[in-house]
Amino acid sequence: MKPELTLHERTLTLQRYPARNNETLQAWDAADEYIINHVQEMELDPQRPILIMNDSFGALGCWFAEKGKVTSITDSYIAKQGCIANLKTNQLPHIKITDCLASLPENPQLVLIKLPKNNRLLIWQLKQLCNLLPEDCVVIGAAKAKEIHTSTLKLFEKHLGETKTSLAVKKARLIFCQPNPKLAAPMPAPQQWDVPEHNMTITNHANVFSSDSLDIGARLLLEHIPQNEHLKDIIDLGCGNGVIGLKAARLNPQAKITCVDESYMAISSCKANAELNLETPEQITAKVNNCLDQFPAKSADLVLCNPPFHQQTAITDHIAWQMFCDSKHVLRSKGQLIVIGNRHLGYDGKLKRLFGNVSVLAQNNKFVVYKTVK
Repeated sequence: MKPELTLHERTLTLQRYPARNNETLQAWDAADEYIINHVQEMELDPQRPILIMNDSFGALGCWFAEKGKVTSITDSYIAKQGCIANLKTNQLPHIKITDCLASLPENPQLVLIKLPKNNRLLIWQLKQLCNLLPEDCVVIGAAKAKEIHTSTLKLFEKHLGETKTSLAVKKARLIFCQPNPKLAAPMPAPQQWDVPEHNMTITNHANVFSSDSLDIGARLLLEHIPQNEHLKDIIDLGCGNGVIGLKAARLNPQAKITCVDESYMAISSCKANAELNLETPEQITAKVNNCLDQFPAKSADLVLCNPPFHQQTAITDHIAWQMFCDSKHVLRSKGQLIVIGNRHLGYDGKLKRLFGNVSVLAQNNKFVVYKTVK
């Protein structure tokens, strides 16, 4: 059965990215439907831009692709690829897709913003909009009703303008905000903080995990990164701000380090941190990607991995499984995969099934560091 969104006598086929057999999760939600139904009644000017922010897999981008000058803004490489794939599936015109750090088109008539999970990113985007939007621009936010709190509305009020909400429909709610240019303020600099025990200064853009301190999982993993002169190619998979890759680079100055994440803000942070903390920052290459897609087989000696257990707002273990499978593909014989995860996630079973072996390097009451060898 095809995953189809049907509204207003129109049907779109929409899939999450990457496409999986027997997918049980939808590529759109009730908040997308609520936005579409609301905007359906509006008269739009084909000459003025429409901005779509945080579109999970392109449902909104596809729906409005034929409405004129559409720009989709996302921090997610996977969301971008999902939108591109769904536009192609539905034979729709290409839309501009840009990342959260890029400049936005001027004089938009409509902004549709799906609320991100991270309030720091929301504040960044609201400030960005306040510096850009004309007073006649219509701003509509959307999310599950349970995710829209009084504090969320106060953020809109503080950083963008007068705000009100809709009634809930299918457990989703809309936010309506009137831009107030008088609230415009300079964009905040990335957060910066020290890790004295590892002699590092870390900078973090708004959407990067653990914005103002070293998270306890990374803190444990940092103590168990191998130092070995025979390591030539090391990958930090799901690198975030790159702190694990930085430590691996310092311990193994002979190695090339590749840091990979699906967040554009993470990769920008990682590059900045290489400049801040390494004598030879070119030792690190940081790239946006879906796990290790297109990486050559048998090209790495060590993969260090801190997998996420959610995609957008859905809790899922398929990303971790893809990371482990991709790691096996890129590791050379006798290469190691070192993984940190919450104890309750039970990664040891997956790793043993895939590699045939797994050992525990370290653990505390919340996290476990596993090692497996190809």
